[in-house]
Amino acid sequence: MSWQELSLASEALRGNPLGDLNERPLFVWSPGGDGPYPTVYVLHAHMRAARWWFNVEPFQRSYPETIDELAPEAVIVLVDGWTSVGGSQWIDSDGVGRYGTYLCEEVVPFVDAQFPTNGLRALQGKSSGGYGAIVNALRRPDLFHAVASHAAGPALFEVTLPSDGAAAARALRGRSLAEWFATDFAGLESSGDAILVELWSAALAFSGGAVPFDAETAELMPDVWQQWLAHDPVRVVASSAAAKSLRGVWLDAGDRDTYSLDLAAIALQRAFVAAGLPRERMQFELFPGGHRGLSWRYPLSLDWLLGRLSMTL
Repeated sequence: MSWQELSLASEALRGNPLGDLNERPLFVWSPGGDGPYPTVYVLHAHMRAARWWFNVEPFQRSYPETIDELAPEAVIVLVDGWTSVGGSQWIDSDGVGRYGTYLCEEVVPFVDAQFPTNGLRALQGKSSGGYGAIVNALRRPDLFHAVASHAAGPALFEVTLPSDGAAAARALRGRSLAEWFATDFAGLESSGDAILVELWSAALAFSGGAVPFDAETAELMPDVWQQWLAHDPVRVVASSAAAKSLRGVWLDAGDRDTYSLDLAAIALQRAFVAAGLPRERMQFELFPGGHRGLSWRYPLSLDWLLGRLSMTL
């Protein structure tokens, strides 16, 4: 069975605050046959789109090509969450749009209606896609039963974000992020541009565009910071009744992650265990590497997820 490109017109994304298109591509792989099959929804990282999965790196096979070769007994869905600020964190937000609703209330029923699915579903993602995978699995345990998160971020905000605030303050020198994005941003021309775009998209997702750092000194703004902390997946896991009921949780990261998300992965592991998830339902690993070049990890977690979905609990 080859990949199918479908199109889904979303009511949840219609009239979204950024003016982004509500009609989105959806790429689906199915074994053919009558099934029914489990489904894995794959969420891309920030500054990516669903089509990005088909880009071929030199000397590497793309993830869709790997899925073609593996031919899993499952429906695999590449979901599109691109926005004009690079990403949505895959949640509902007044600043970005209703991307959590789009995923849960529109994409899932659409796929179930088009393909022979069995009602068992998992989420898989990297970086902000890994963030979205965790928070949506916890928000909707009725829909998603297992999750694989590679270098989930943002996470462990107190550790991983303050240095971005300092870099932003130096780059902005008193201007607001909104002003910079509206008047100066012309593409990712430097690593500083990437930091500012990531902060701006996170601010829109977590606090309606308010930034938790003083624009001149990078000091924390307590009221806004508390809004951001409420979205930290480490804290979300700790307060979630659903965390202990998932069939499986895969967490990994490179041990030299560029954004210190290896430390976040450790914190997430501890949070899931403290929330009551049985250790035998968790796969955790720090492996040699950074934040990039993780494509070899996806087939490993895909196989593990399908195994967890097939187990009788």
